[in-house]
Parts: sequence; C-alpha cells; structure tokens
Amino acid sequence: MTSHVPAVPDSALADLVLPRLTTVYAAAADPVRAASAAAYMRGAFPFLGIATPARRALSREVLAGLPRPGEADCAGVALRCWALPEREYRYFAVDFLRRHIGSCSSAFLGTARYLVATESWWDTVDLLAAHVVGPLVAADPALVAVMDAWITDGDLWIARTALLHQLTYKGGTDAERLFRYCLLQSGHRDFFVRKAIGWALREYARTDPDAVREFVVSAADRLSPLSVREATRRL
Repeated sequence: MTSHVPAVPDSALADLVLPRLTTVYAAAADPVRAASAAAYMRGAFPFLGIATPARRALSREVLAGLPRPGEADCAGVALRCWALPEREYRYFAVDFLRRHIGSCSSAFLGTARYLVATESWWDTVDLLAAHVVGPLVAADPALVAVMDAWITDGDLWIARTALLHQLTYKGGTDAERLFRYCLLQSGHRDFFVRKAIGWALREYARTDPDAVREFVVSAADRLSPLSVREATRRL
C-alpha cells in the first residue's frame, strides 16, 4: 500500500548525496547475494546484494565531508531513496534519518508515514517506528493524538508503527497507552500486528516486568497466543 506521495523538497545536500550513493552502491553490487536477499524477502523487492557491514562502510564514504542536514535535506534524501528500486537505498535512508531525526520538526511525521506505508515490510517499518516516529512523538506530545489515530488505521503497517513507536522509551513509556493500544489491536488477524503487540510488551517488561505480567494476565482472554508468548518470553 502507498500513501499520498509528498512533494520532494529542494535540497542541495540531497543533490550531492544521491549521485554519490547510486554510484558507490552500484559498483559494490553482487548479483548472487542480491538473489539470495530477494529470496529471503519472498521476492517482494529487488536488491543490490550488499551486506550490511559493507553497506554501512560505503555509506560513510558517501557522506564523508558533507554538512549536517536540515529537515528539508532529510526529507529530500529519504524520498529520493524511496523512489529507487533496490532495497539497500531504503536502508541508507533509514540509517540517515536515525542519525539526523533531531534535525526534524513534528511536520516530518507526514513524510515518515509515507515511508512506513510505501512498499512496506518489517525491514524498514520497524526501524522507522522505533527510531524516527518514536523520537518525533517523544519531542512533541501533540503527536500522541496522531498515534491514537494510527493505532486503528486500516494499513497494518501504520498500526504496527503505533504499537512500536515507544519501543526505546524505557521509563518514559506511557504504559497506559501501550496497554490500550495492545487491546485495541488484540483481535487483529495479521501475524505482524500480533507479533508487534508481544514485542512491544516484552520490551517494556525490561523496565516494568510486574506491570506487563499483570496486564497479560488481565487480558489473557483477549490477546492472541502469539502475543502472549512474545510478551512473556523473558518473564
């Protein structure tokens, strides 16, 4: 599923990054590894075939000597990467946003939604949820209302993002909201939503295991066996 495509902002930095990126990544492509990666992802996406450690080393080469980006640069780089077919360009964009999300305002959430909802799979969605959407919401409590809307969105990846956006919050987690979100989606039939419920609960259990244990017991008749199993794995 694809959301409305945001306008790609003018960005001199993106104008520098994208030619460097496509040149360096394309030179490192490995067709054999690409075929294996595509098979692992059920043939849903094409790959260049660059292993993660090598890809990140190449990314450092691409970004060497460039200035810190602003919000328009972050959007420009990410949206242009999302327009390229091979999955590694998406991974570059996600890493770039993780590093520089502090340069972005609440308005960037619209771009983040597009990235989450476009050619979605766990490999991009989960990192965007925890390391892009999560920091944006933490920085602006007004965005909680947007998460309240996302949790019941018909796009399962948007709902999964709402479930996972507090994943790194630890003691800053709004437990009441986390538990409420889990209950709202407890009857969802999709594996990725049920799994996200359990993952979000398991991660919060590192901070407050008693609260998670109490919640799981109280909601045992509503949570799927998968969600319960994931939530209690370390309890």
